[in-house]
Amino acid sequence: MDLESASIRRIMDDQNLVVAAGRQQKKPDDDFRAILNVLVFHFAIHEVNQNTEILPNITLGYHMTDSSLYTGVAVRNVLQILSGPQKTVPNYLCSGEGKLVGFIGDHYSVTTIPMAQILGLYGYTQISYGATDPSLTDRRLYPHVFRTVQNDHVHYLAVIELLKHFGWTWVGIFTTDDDAGDKEREILTKYMISHGICVEFTYKLGIETLTDDMSFKALEATATILKNSTSKVIVVCGSYVYINAVFSIYNSFVFDKTFIFPPIWVSRSSVHLIPIPAINGSLAVELYPLSLPDKEHFFDGIDKMNSTNNSPGSQYFLTIAKCLSANRGKSKIVCETATNQAEKYPNMDGFVNQGVTPRIYYAVENLAKALHNMQLLCKGKSDDKRHHYYKHQLYCLLKEMKYSFDSAEPVPFFNEYGEFVYHYRITNWILGKDGTAAYKEVGNFTPWAPEGQKLHVNHKAITWKLTNKEEPGFISPCDIITQLILGVLQGQLLGGPCLPGNRKKFGTSVHKCCYECIPCPEGEISNISDSENCMKCPDDEWPNEKKDRCLPKLVEFLSYTDDTISAVFSSVSLLFCLLACLILGIFVHYQDSPIVKANNLNLSYLLLVSIMLSFLCVFLFLGRPVDVTCMLRVMSFGVIFSVAVSSLLAKSIMVCIAFKATKPGSPWKKWMGVRLPNSIMSVCPLVQVIICVIWLSISPPFQDQDFYSYLGKIIIQCNEGSVIGFYSVLGYMGLLAAVSFIIAFLARTLPDSFNEAKYITFSMLVFCSVWIAMIPAYLSTKGKYMVAVEIFAIMASSAGLLVCIFLPKCYIILFRPDLNTKTGLLGNRTK
Repeated sequence: MDLESASIRRIMDDQNLVVAAGRQQKKPDDDFRAILNVLVFHFAIHEVNQNTEILPNITLGYHMTDSSLYTGVAVRNVLQILSGPQKTVPNYLCSGEGKLVGFIGDHYSVTTIPMAQILGLYGYTQISYGATDPSLTDRRLYPHVFRTVQNDHVHYLAVIELLKHFGWTWVGIFTTDDDAGDKEREILTKYMISHGICVEFTYKLGIETLTDDMSFKALEATATILKNSTSKVIVVCGSYVYINAVFSIYNSFVFDKTFIFPPIWVSRSSVHLIPIPAINGSLAVELYPLSLPDKEHFFDGIDKMNSTNNSPGSQYFLTIAKCLSANRGKSKIVCETATNQAEKYPNMDGFVNQGVTPRIYYAVENLAKALHNMQLLCKGKSDDKRHHYYKHQLYCLLKEMKYSFDSAEPVPFFNEYGEFVYHYRITNWILGKDGTAAYKEVGNFTPWAPEGQKLHVNHKAITWKLTNKEEPGFISPCDIITQLILGVLQGQLLGGPCLPGNRKKFGTSVHKCCYECIPCPEGEISNISDSENCMKCPDDEWPNEKKDRCLPKLVEFLSYTDDTISAVFSSVSLLFCLLACLILGIFVHYQDSPIVKANNLNLSYLLLVSIMLSFLCVFLFLGRPVDVTCMLRVMSFGVIFSVAVSSLLAKSIMVCIAFKATKPGSPWKKWMGVRLPNSIMSVCPLVQVIICVIWLSISPPFQDQDFYSYLGKIIIQCNEGSVIGFYSVLGYMGLLAAVSFIIAFLARTLPDSFNEAKYITFSMLVFCSVWIAMIPAYLSTKGKYMVAVEIFAIMASSAGLLVCIFLPKCYIILFRPDLNTKTGLLGNRTK
């Protein structure tokens, strides 16, 4: 029979067992596994009834039906069991024999779900031994449904892991032309897309496809697709169809394909024993074998059923009686079918532990144990009360059932979704030279293992169908188009993965799964092959040339050792500083000479010292900046230049006053002396000091790292902290320079003997020009070049002051001593 669903009734010892079997509509040779499931179910009932520790003084009976894979038949059978054997009357119980306590079945989701929908209304517990539809995991809709297998998501995850393990990213799909096939294909395709596996084609199988004369053209078209397909791996999903018929038709077109079969195809029948070349070397994800307790007694029961036609279950067993050997130790059993063709099956011992067969036994055993616990709970209660508990509380006790297959401590048999969680095994199907088919275990899949450790495969144990024994590869249309475009199609097309440093770019017009490899964008890397996305490097790192790893960025600042411009700045700054020092020495040595005394000796000294310090403060701008040097830059830059410009302002004012004070009775005479220049030199720099202190107090400059101005570099620089503070210092310094320039410009016509105003005018013109040009240059540069602009402005303005004001006087002192006399100065005035 195709599917079995069994209800368990509690029958007292003096009552007889009732067995009801549906009409068998499948071939006897294809029903081998189904009939074996019936025998195991009968054996489980027998074992429970013989066990005095489970349900003492109570005998379990059963009502067995065949749904024949038809939903309508399954629903009719359930209603008949609920009503009683005589008449089917929904919502009524017409039988007085025993009490219905639960259901075992069905094998497939297509019939299990409608059964669960009906039984859920009445609160009956149901244990399926093969249904894998994911919808049954919804405990709100199906709280009473349990399964001794896991849902499709789990075993398709095993399939995906297998495909990823071998690098098979270009595959085909065989599915069945029904709801189960459509649903499983959708699940499988979703997982494939999320893991970068592409589907070349999907073909729907069905018994109608094979028998309908009108589908000949469709079969011919499918054959063409298979013949021209480039994928070498085909994943099978959906409900079971006659594999021998399907693969016999397409054998010549799939002889070089490797198939991956799901558990349902393996547990449905002995498909892996059919000697079809197309499935040679294929792989299967199977339910891991479970040992059948007390297996020897099971075979003893089969021997008894073989010896008499009156034993319970003999009517099922007689259909395969010719397949049994009297000696179970023999390795093969020969079955003569109706067409007198011989098919070879392995010893029945192996079948009992495989697929869903042993899970039927554990389904019955768990339900019986839960029923036993219910009996203890309901002891002393009325029959009506007990029946209520059977319907509405039995499933709660079923959740508490435990087992210890692989662990020392018992663990729950069913998880939170009502599923029995266990291993899967990976098997390799092999066709021998003598035409015999066999299989061997080559790996396993553990759903609860950590990521990356779920799948284990023994490569050496696998026998591939290819003559060179190598793993099947693939050639995708993407590779063909790419090779043709490059003009390097030389007999064999080889497609490689996207190497590290590149990523996949989808969206080509050839196929939705086709992609091209493009380099990662600037600042991003990919360190694995076939990456779909690139990873951004941290701010302080930058990709290497291959863009497969991040390296620390180069740190950039005006270094003393690595930058030539720093050496130039240092040399020029020291040279001018020595020049200023030399001029200061000359002025000290000739301090009694008329030309030195005539130009306010103290202000000249102060101006020379300021110029010297301005050249030295250049060194604060060189080297790796830190918070202290950033703040010292502000003080030195602002205050020293304020002192220098203030001294020039005092000189200009004193020149004007000295000229006006020469007239008789002039009121300007009272301003002559040192009080006015000292006041100017005290007040003007003090204002700049106050501005700097406020700046440092509110938002001081600090060391900053610029990650983004230059690719692959980190610019170590000083952040001004407060832009307003920075421009306030520049603005005040510009104000002093502007006032000095105006006063000096107005006093430029005074006699040369007493007048250095025109030199101050020219020096202020140079000073202002430098700093006005510095501002746009400063704003348009970044990094160390912005610092270089600042240094250049400081040095240029300082050098302008030094050259324009003091070199003419040094020339007179050193080379024209005849002019450095009072007579010479007065004579110049007379002219």
